[in-house]
Amino acid sequence: MDSILIIIFISLAIASILNIVLKKFSVSHIIGYIITGTIISNIFDFNGSEDLNSLELIGEFGIVFLMFTIGLELSFSKLNKMKEIIFFNGFIQVALSSVIIFMLSYYLFNIDSTSSIIIALAFSLSSTAIVLTYLKKSKDIITPYGTKSVAILVFQDLAVIPILLLISFLANDTLSITDVLFKTAISATLVIVFMFTLGKKIIEWLLHFSSTARLDELFLASVLTIVVGASLLAHEMGFTYSLGSFIAGMIIAGTTYHVKVESDIASYKDLLLGAFFFSIGTKIDIFYFASHLHLVFAVLAFTMLIKALIIYFLIRKKSNKSDSLKSAIALCQVGEFSFAIFSIAISQEIITPELGSFLILVAVSSMIVTPFMVNNIYKIASLFVVEFFESDKITPIKETNHTVICGFAILGRLVAKELEKEGRQFLIISDNLQHVLEARKRGYMAYFGHLEKHPVLESLKIEQSSSIIITVNTARTKKIICEAVLDYYPQANLVVRINSLEEKKTLANLNVHYFVHAQHETALLLVQKSLR
Repeated sequence: MDSILIIIFISLAIASILNIVLKKFSVSHIIGYIITGTIISNIFDFNGSEDLNSLELIGEFGIVFLMFTIGLELSFSKLNKMKEIIFFNGFIQVALSSVIIFMLSYYLFNIDSTSSIIIALAFSLSSTAIVLTYLKKSKDIITPYGTKSVAILVFQDLAVIPILLLISFLANDTLSITDVLFKTAISATLVIVFMFTLGKKIIEWLLHFSSTARLDELFLASVLTIVVGASLLAHEMGFTYSLGSFIAGMIIAGTTYHVKVESDIASYKDLLLGAFFFSIGTKIDIFYFASHLHLVFAVLAFTMLIKALIIYFLIRKKSNKSDSLKSAIALCQVGEFSFAIFSIAISQEIITPELGSFLILVAVSSMIVTPFMVNNIYKIASLFVVEFFESDKITPIKETNHTVICGFAILGRLVAKELEKEGRQFLIISDNLQHVLEARKRGYMAYFGHLEKHPVLESLKIEQSSSIIITVNTARTKKIICEAVLDYYPQANLVVRINSLEEKKTLANLNVHYFVHAQHETALLLVQKSLR
């Protein structure tokens, strides 16, 4: 018992330190958990030990909760609105990638057909965890390339279920193809019918009962009951645990509880995913990785190039070069679901442990390079194509002694109009694409981006501007932008619109040159007009 506690203590300590360091370099925490598993495995020499079965089972439920949260994002109404871009672009991408990778694996590398199918399907998927997190954080999710990337990711997430079912089929050597397909179809029908009839009523009743009780722990317990119960039901019918949780997520997505459910289980999902990636790390042989490093990265580069070309030409049919290129960069990596696919394939003895270990190393390498690629997606894209309005790319502007207007809602438009009357040189930066397009339509120099980003500050030559006018609404956004601007250029002439004295207090410790209180200035103007 003491030795287990020591292992848990050391694992948590290493994972915490690693993730703190990796976060500074914008590397996903997934890598921290994988490296921790590798270190612990080599320290305590339990690589391949049977004692890891419990850990792997816990880790599998990390994938269960990941699929559940994906289901929460995919209500039927949302799928219906994006059905064309999801099912056409997504299907073509997965199908083409799988076919080409299968042919190369089977004919070029002489890998058997079953293993080649597993490799092709796993490598056709991208990283939902990393890419979607970046798109949400950077707000690129509303850009044209972001929308198209999300649509393909959605289809890939849907495709995981039939891929996992296919693995179960390939592992079954006792029944004929016809029998397996018939049994699968009957079982899948029973699960889906039950979940969307009686199961749906049970889920809605549980959530309603627990929410009216106003006890957070009861609501969380109800959610865990739903996830685990649906997973066990699917597993008992011969499917993966993930199928049940995914359907449960889709059912809840159509209710009013989906936002609260997603927020309540977020930390538990991440913890369980950490256990899963930790178990993946225990299977990595450092010496094998070092001796085959060149081959691992060669396969990864080849795979990413194939996927990038397919996605680029697929998106290019109805989009410009810039959006097509950024979508290709965002989705060319090998995703985290490949770990689950390879782990299941190894446990079902569909692929050999040696081949599985090599493929996991390829996926790990992909997860390492992906954060660097997506965080610098505009700079990478600008090497190949001229950007249209993104300031993150980016080539610095030629203007100096200019005014920067941050935000282009009603107030930002009025400020721009007055500066235009005065003949002053100005430009607009906004994280709302519609606002940027509106400003461009009016003939203004406008950029899509986030002023708190260092590349944006460089591109807009903040250090050579005459002033920066902040017109955004929320106090938190104002503080983030002001801190970033002053950190980049402490002498920046910041003019900030505030809505209350409390808001002014939150910014009081910053070197803001001038605050404009909306109500106060309006009152002064009203008095002046009345005295005239």
